[in-house]
Amino acid sequence: MKNKLIASLLVAVVFFITSFTKLNENIKSVKTEKQTEITFNEKVYNFGTIQQGDKVSHFFTFKNTGKYNLIISRAIGSCGCTIPEYPKTPILPGKSGKMKVSFNSKGKSGKQTKTVSVYANVPKGGVTITIKANIKVKTF
Repeated sequence: MKNKLIASLLVAVVFFITSFTKLNENIKSVKTEKQTEITFNEKVYNFGTIQQGDKVSHFFTFKNTGKYNLIISRAIGSCGCTIPEYPKTPILPGKSGKMKVSFNSKGKSGKQTKTVSVYANVPKGGVTITIKANIKVKTF
């Protein structure tokens, strides 16, 4: 029994070290990418007044205005109700892309402002885009 515990711990340690090494390699590769520029057509979108429980989406259009391939490494919503979808392939210089941001207003009311942090090989490591909505509570 003691040998099984030691073997399990050893496997867990090896797995952790391997995972950490791969994560570290991914971070280094993003940091060493040549920096470029990203320009969004708009950085803020207002859905206006929507009903509580509505699920709405908006496409933010952006362009690689730099000299090198644009690589978006991740995009993170400020809460679980805000879900970004972004291109996983490099955007060539001069080309455009779209990022879909979906918002679920379930359980929300009043004025809401949510952000998406977009991490890429750009100065400062990324940009922030914003969605807004005024949520009316359904009355029965």
